[in-house]
Amino acid sequence: MDISVIVPLYNEAESLPELQAWIKRVMDEHRFTYEIIFVNDGSTDTSWQVIEELAASNPEVKGICFRRNYGKSPALYCGFKRAEGDVVITMDADLQDSPDEIPELRRMIVEDGYDLVSGYKQKRYDPLSKTIPTKLFNATARKVSGIKNLHDFNCGLKAYRREVIKNIEVYGEMHRYIPYLAKNAGFDKIGEKVVHHQARKYGKTKFGLDRFVNGYLDLMTLWFLSKFGKKPMHVFGLWGSLMFIIGFIAVLIVGINKLVALANGTPARLITDSPYFYLSLTMMLLGTQLFVAGFLGDLISRNSEQRNDYQISKEI
Repeated sequence: MDISVIVPLYNEAESLPELQAWIKRVMDEHRFTYEIIFVNDGSTDTSWQVIEELAASNPEVKGICFRRNYGKSPALYCGFKRAEGDVVITMDADLQDSPDEIPELRRMIVEDGYDLVSGYKQKRYDPLSKTIPTKLFNATARKVSGIKNLHDFNCGLKAYRREVIKNIEVYGEMHRYIPYLAKNAGFDKIGEKVVHHQARKYGKTKFGLDRFVNGYLDLMTLWFLSKFGKKPMHVFGLWGSLMFIIGFIAVLIVGINKLVALANGTPARLITDSPYFYLSLTMMLLGTQLFVAGFLGDLISRNSEQRNDYQISKEI
C-alpha cells in the first residue's frame, strides 16, 4: 500500500464527508493505493455515524472509535499501530490542512529520502492570540530539540516513512514533538515543506491557550528523558553531591569559627543561633535527597523492560 492517511478528530461530523471526498480525488488522480484511518476521539456529535456511513461505501475508509476523549496523542498512537502504508500522512479533520499537499509530501519521503517531513503553515488564518504564542513555542522547541530547520512543530500535516511511526511511542500530549521523538529514535533526516493553511470552515477550534503551557512542560520532560532517561544518577547524583559537599564545608566553617572564638577566649554565640548553620544543614539534606532520588531512578531504570530498548536499523 502506498499511503495511509491518519485523521484524528473530535466533533468534526460536518467536515468528514468533504475531507474524505477530497482525499479520494487526490489519490485517484495520482493512482495511489491508500487507506484513510479516522480516529474518533470520543466525539459527542454524530462523527462516528458519519465514519460508519463513509466506510460502508468506501472500502478505503477505516475507523477507530474511543469510548471517551483521550487526546490527540493517543489517537495518533492507535492510528500508527494500524497503519499499513509505506508512507503515513497525518492531518487534521477541520479542512485547514489541504490533501493536495499529499503527493509532494510523499515524493519527499520516497525520492528525497526524508524520514519525516513536517508541514509549515507560513501564512496562517489564526488570530494573533494564537500566532504569537505559536512563534515563541516553536522558537523554544527548535532551541531545545536541535532541529533548526523546522518552523512549525505542531503542524498536524506531516509525512512519515513507515518505519518511523512503528519505532516511536506517542503518549500524553507528545504529538507536538513527534520530530523530536523521531530524532531521538535515530531518524534524523527531517525536512519541512511550506503548506497551504485554510480558514476553518466548520465548527470551532478545540484548543485553548493552556496547550502552550502544557507544551512547554512536555518539552522539558522530553528533553530531560532524552538526556538522562537511562542515566538519572548523572544529573541527580551530581547536583546532590555538590549540594551536600557545599553544605558540609559551610557547617565546618561555622564550627571552626566557634572553636577559634573559644580558643581565643572571646565570647561566641551558639552555633544554632547562626542562620548559616541552618542553611548548611538544609543544603546537606537536599543534596542527600537528590542523591537518593538519582540512585532510586537508576535502580528503576536498570529494572525497566525498556532499559535495553535500542533502535537497530539493520542486521546481517
